[in-house]
Amino acid sequence: MPKAKGKTRRQKYSYNLNRKRLYRSARRRAAPRIACSHIRHAWDSTKSVAQNLAEMGLAEDPNKAVPIPKKLLGMELESDGRGQRKKIVRKPYVVNEMEYEASLPEKKSNTLSRDLIDYVQYMIRNHGENYKGMAQDEKNYYQDTPKQIKRKINVYKNFYPDEYKNFVASLKQEKMDVQ
Repeated sequence: MPKAKGKTRRQKYSYNLNRKRLYRSARRRAAPRIACSHIRHAWDSTKSVAQNLAEMGLAEDPNKAVPIPKKLLGMELESDGRGQRKKIVRKPYVVNEMEYEASLPEKKSNTLSRDLIDYVQYMIRNHGENYKGMAQDEKNYYQDTPKQIKRKINVYKNFYPDEYKNFVASLKQEKMDVQ
C-alpha cells in the first residue's frame, strides 16, 4: 500500500510558542513524590517544601545543613559574633521514626530460584563432586562449564547451609540403605 502523502513531511517549528512557560507550569503542578511514609503522613500540602522539611527537622540543602569548615578549604574565617538562628522543629517524631527504622537490622533476602535449587540437587545426587561429569550431563541445558557448576553449588551451599547439610545427609542415608 502507498504511504499517505502528508506523513513524510517535516513538522514546522512554531516560533511563537513559549516552551519555558509550559515547562515551568507543568513542574509547578506536579506534587512531590515522597517515598518515606513518615514524611508523607506529616506533609502539609499548603506549605512549601522548605517549610515542611524545616518543621520535621530535615535539611532541604545538605550543603547548608553540614557546611564545610573554611579551614579545610584553606581560608581563615573571621567570626562576626552573630550566632545562627535555631530552627524550631515542630514534628520531631518524623526524624525519630526514621532513625528507629534505620537502626533495625536488615533482613537477608538471599534466595535462589526453585529451578536452580533443583538443578544443583540433581547434579549432586547423580554426580557427587564430579564436576566434569556434571558438565557432560544431558540435563546441563545451559552448557555450564565445570567451574560454573561448582560456583552454582557453592552459592547454594552459602545461601542454604542447613538445607544443604540435610540434603547430603539424606544422600548418605540412601546409599547406606541401598547397600
